[in-house]
Amino acid sequence: MKLISIVTPCYNEEGNVQELYQRVKDTINTLTDYTYEHIFIDNASTDKTVSILKEIAKDDLNVKIIVNSRNFGHMCSPVYGMFQATGDVIISIVSDLQDPPEMIPQFISEWEKGNDIVLAIKKSSEENGLMFKIRKIYYGLLSKLSEVEIFKNYTGFGLYDKKVMDAVKELKDPYPFFRGMIAEVGFKVSKIDYAQPVRLRGITKNNFYTLYDIGILGIISNSKIPLRMAIFMGVFFGIISLLIGFGYFVAKLLYWDTMSLGVAPLIIMSSLMFSIMLFFIGIIGEYVGAIYTQVLNRPLVFEKERINFIEYKLKEI
Repeated sequence: MKLISIVTPCYNEEGNVQELYQRVKDTINTLTDYTYEHIFIDNASTDKTVSILKEIAKDDLNVKIIVNSRNFGHMCSPVYGMFQATGDVIISIVSDLQDPPEMIPQFISEWEKGNDIVLAIKKSSEENGLMFKIRKIYYGLLSKLSEVEIFKNYTGFGLYDKKVMDAVKELKDPYPFFRGMIAEVGFKVSKIDYAQPVRLRGITKNNFYTLYDIGILGIISNSKIPLRMAIFMGVFFGIISLLIGFGYFVAKLLYWDTMSLGVAPLIIMSSLMFSIMLFFIGIIGEYVGAIYTQVLNRPLVFEKERINFIEYKLKEI
């Protein structure tokens, strides 16, 4: 029997993990030719998430738990959990119930047809309409900037063949942008559209900083265009400044006694140029920070404890 590895990152999701576990188990139960493991990787939750998971794992050896020593962020922890999976396929499902586990049979069906990657693509969402629109614009921009094909409206929810995850491991990225890495490694891809349900319990752990972190990491991990824009913008504004300067020079010659250069144009142009300079210094800083992270090459997470990661015969569902 082939093994399906379900990987669920979680942080303070005490209201959702029990239902997610049951829905995954019920769904896998319909796949008679497969067995499974469900790996929960907890990012040092401060609520009852871990204790609930331990109660589940006590009665079901298919459930495995990794508890991180501290919160290692929203980028590293999920990928580390996927690296610990041993299945023939790995399926990533978040713990907020916005990734419907009932789509697993569709993923498996597409995999059985020879697809190495099966992606769930958000065609609509019950989340805030403005946020959905902003995400859509961002993925459109990222797709245009990226040197490889970036999958639009894809959040990481999907199925990955074991060889795909082995290829992702080879990238050895200490701060991985998983969605870009999946595009980087290639392989045969199938896409399934779905409508994302609204979060029913708990609150999102994303804030402006985490969304910015994901957004900027996606760009600098997959494109050199922002760096080259600094050169293009420098040349463009250099030419504009030269033309403006020549225009002022000619006007002063023609109207020597009445022409006043004025302070306002100088202040406006100086402010504009300083803003552009600071913007691109920030962009360069993001790339330098990414290089610094690569050089440090720290582990994705440090584990506090593992549960049910022992040799055993998987229980029949």
